[in-house]
Amino acid sequence: MVNMAKTGIKGFDSMLKGGVPEGNQIILAGGPGAGKTLMSFEFLYRNAKMGNKGILFTLDEEPANIVNEAKLAFSDLTDIDDLLESGMITIEKEDLSVGTKDESQLSYEFGRIVSDIEAIINKTGAKRVVIDTITVLSMLVSDPIAYRRSMLALVSNLRRIGVLSIMTAELPSPERTKLEFKPEFFLADGIAIMYQTGEEARRMLALEIIKMRGSDHSFVTTPYEITSSGFRITSVDDIAKLD
Repeated sequence: MVNMAKTGIKGFDSMLKGGVPEGNQIILAGGPGAGKTLMSFEFLYRNAKMGNKGILFTLDEEPANIVNEAKLAFSDLTDIDDLLESGMITIEKEDLSVGTKDESQLSYEFGRIVSDIEAIINKTGAKRVVIDTITVLSMLVSDPIAYRRSMLALVSNLRRIGVLSIMTAELPSPERTKLEFKPEFFLADGIAIMYQTGEEARRMLALEIIKMRGSDHSFVTTPYEITSSGFRITSVDDIAKLD
């Protein structure tokens, strides 16, 4: 029997019909400003409150900036520092060494990152993992086959370790009609897409679950908002009440 894990994010577990299979590797994709990093951080926060240690690997942002942005967005969550200090949430910066390296050296660099991630997970005992953002890793390998092979190694390692992970990814367009599936999307167990529609002053945010291996889930594209107490995703039950 598959063990189901709750994300703890309001409305998201409802969309997931209760939660996510333990050990799944999920891609959370969207355009700039959709809230990918914030939602991933809240996933770690909610799970830390449930007793599950989590770690966020940042590939392009400074850890202090991620913490500050989370505190500003989620001002009602006053115990973020406590969870960081206790080790229930860890944020690690993975520095990419690109420079003028050739293709073989860059592939080696990708492999180093995969090994570092595994070593740190094992050291911290984390059960929940966020990698923000895997789009940066595409800078390391230009050959499509080599990139897919490298991403497969990353996903396979996370599965073997047995962690539940969210990997954020950038989309070239926030519009649902312009959705493009990248190679890594086919390797993940789950895909959730964050869309932005409308004008800047009247922008609407919506979430869609494309797939989730091992469990049932809603196929409804669902509005969400980012509040001072966390994400608020309109549940399927809430939508039904409006009909």
